[in-house]
Amino acid sequence: MKNPQHDEQNDRCGAAADRVRIFDTTLRDGEQTPGFSMDRRAKLRMAQMLETLGVDVLEAGFPQASPDDFAAVAQIAATLRDTTVCALARCQRGDIDSAGRALEKALHSRIHVFISTSPLHREHKLGMSKQQVLDAAVAAVERARGMCHEVEFSAEDAMRTEPEFLAEVFSVALATGAGTLNAPDTVGYMTPVEIAERFAWLRANVKGAEHAVFSSHCHNDLGLAVANSLAAVSAGARQVECTVNGIGERAGNAALEEIVMALKVRGAYFGTDTRIDTRKLYPASRLLSQLTGQRVQRNKAIVGDNAFAHESGIHQHGMLKHRGTYEIMRPQDVGIAETKLVLGKHSGRAALRQRLHALGHAPDEAAMDGIFARFKALADKKREVHDEDLEAIALGQDPEALGPWRLVQLGTSTHLGGSASASVKLRHDDGREVGEAAIGDGPVDAVLRAIERATSSTLDITEFQVRAVSEGGDAQGQAQLVAHHAARDWRGHGVSTDIIEATALAALAIVNRIERQVPESHRRPTVENCGHTKPVSMGGST
Repeated sequence: MKNPQHDEQNDRCGAAADRVRIFDTTLRDGEQTPGFSMDRRAKLRMAQMLETLGVDVLEAGFPQASPDDFAAVAQIAATLRDTTVCALARCQRGDIDSAGRALEKALHSRIHVFISTSPLHREHKLGMSKQQVLDAAVAAVERARGMCHEVEFSAEDAMRTEPEFLAEVFSVALATGAGTLNAPDTVGYMTPVEIAERFAWLRANVKGAEHAVFSSHCHNDLGLAVANSLAAVSAGARQVECTVNGIGERAGNAALEEIVMALKVRGAYFGTDTRIDTRKLYPASRLLSQLTGQRVQRNKAIVGDNAFAHESGIHQHGMLKHRGTYEIMRPQDVGIAETKLVLGKHSGRAALRQRLHALGHAPDEAAMDGIFARFKALADKKREVHDEDLEAIALGQDPEALGPWRLVQLGTSTHLGGSASASVKLRHDDGREVGEAAIGDGPVDAVLRAIERATSSTLDITEFQVRAVSEGGDAQGQAQLVAHHAARDWRGHGVSTDIIEATALAALAIVNRIERQVPESHRRPTVENCGHTKPVSMGGST
């Protein structure tokens, strides 16, 4: 039987049937992960970013789970114009009705019904026979059909289900009206070879398979989610269910950005692509990180800080000769401005000279010998050597100098439901002592304002991070700040058992570097209580 819902979906997308559809479940499978929950406003912001990214289907939530989840799905459904908004539902009347109501205002809607099919789940989770599972699947698809534009059916724990029974369940779901059939590797158990074999077998044995979109939903328990998803695509799956940054239950889901770029970079191999605007991948990743407060690991593929960074001297030398020596894609293709040659203890002379030239320094060979030696000595002590360190070395200064400003006293006061205040006393190497106070949105903001006043500086804070560097009740915290000043980013860090003090020390480190390296005529004067950009991602510190 030909499935009209499948044809409608292909026609609406206006793409060849062979294109891989991206089904994003960041707001459902990803958001239910401990540490990644978002409020309704954050979910809407992320949903709008995902529509801009170009995802085909956005699973906005599980309406029956809570009133707030219902409201979030309904708000997203009423807002998005191009992306199909999907709601999850168990094969139960209440779930399906709740999903249908939440999707009432969607221009393009899908209800995603699911039921467990494996022997383990049938016996221990559901207490149902095979026939009961079949009957529940048919009833659910029939009910969902009248409440949305498209229906997707998932067989939970499909990869541990008897293949013959899985094909039977899919066949009846498809005949009843489901347009997409999802065979999830719910516990991340399979290998790529097994996944490919299973999808090929299903496409050959599900009745009417030629009218269905087969979908892959892989978890990362063995670190194989992306590999398994791509194997499914190779075997004919034309929808992949994934999440931004790979967030999700336990070890996570298949990472959207990795799947999309694999299909783009290796398009000739896979013979298919997506409609994702890959230039929005990095912005989407960073927005999710900002909304959840969960950082992306540095070595994360595609969107991690190190994805387009090179420290090895051999690699840097190759990159300076030809980008293709060590990069298979351009950083601009994923929304990152440029490749970063990180200067550290493994870096070579060529990368150092290139960076010095970019900073306006052109030392001769004799001067370069001394600069390179001082650079290597500093690099052995630091993880990364920044531009301000190079400036100091090039100017014959000590990049690790502490002065001229030092912290003498620090006090803060926070009022619940109100603003915070801070006072600082600083001592300059020339003998001056300066005391200032300021009010801010929180103690961190107030301290930074007070330091700006005391030192007559303006710090446009662009990055703020705090992390523990020891354990226990007296654990030390490290504050790291990045500030934009004089057309350059400046970095500072401070360590203390008090994170407010650590922040003050980090800010002073930046102020001191600016004072040592930027002529006074080029410094921007501070403006009383304005011109200050609040630190980003302060969390509870404010």
